[in-house]
Amino acid sequence: MFYGLASGAVETGGLVVDQVLADIETLNRAAFDGTYEVTAVSFHAYAHLADKYALLPHGASMGDNYGPIVVAKSGGPTAVKGRRIAIPGTLTTAYLTLRLYEPDFEYVVVPFDEIQQAVLDGKAEAGLLIHEGQLTYQDEGLQKIVDLGEWWAEQTGGLPLPLGGNIIRRDLGPDMIAKVSKMLHDSIAHALSHREAAVEYALQFGRGLDRAKTDRFVGMYVNDLTLSYGERGRLGLERLMGDAFEKGLIPQRVPVVFAA
Repeated sequence: MFYGLASGAVETGGLVVDQVLADIETLNRAAFDGTYEVTAVSFHAYAHLADKYALLPHGASMGDNYGPIVVAKSGGPTAVKGRRIAIPGTLTTAYLTLRLYEPDFEYVVVPFDEIQQAVLDGKAEAGLLIHEGQLTYQDEGLQKIVDLGEWWAEQTGGLPLPLGGNIIRRDLGPDMIAKVSKMLHDSIAHALSHREAAVEYALQFGRGLDRAKTDRFVGMYVNDLTLSYGERGRLGLERLMGDAFEKGLIPQRVPVVFAA
């Protein structure tokens, strides 16, 4: 998403952009302190942050009939209910969606890139995979219990599952928000139109994926829905926020209103 800015292809109008790399749960926690003017967060976290941050109309990662996967060791459990599950953080949308799917389970928080090993080592009966593990779990001797993106599509008549998005601090004011929003939009557009170079850039941040799997994974979560939510993306987020609120999983019903 940020290749256009990182490569210098997108004009910043004199703004200095400092790119901070961190896992999503770390960014979720930092947003509660307003650490970054602009940040990626899980939509679960955004439900608690809407008073401080505004939602940008681009930058979302959505699972379109795919998404976070619950896995177990081969020959292990085939259901979530009552199981001890390793999750990547309590503010992740993956965890929120898992609770919508089945509220009755025990969880243990494990860094997202250590979840497969935690399951293999028996520290958890199952694991909730985000990021690259969705493409590699079978190679590690794990089996799928449920793909939450598939389940979500079945429940909603084919809506995508919104997992994370970009937000911007409201105290920057409307002019600066509009300026930064355009920069980020242009960066995503540049990356999508220069896909090969953008994937090459992204490879340096990967964790063991070859180029083909990296390209596949990028395509899953950086695509037309990233450039613009569109009607399907907006409806998906409204449904997620509405269902979560009705189940008592988030503190307020969050309106899907874009900043600029």
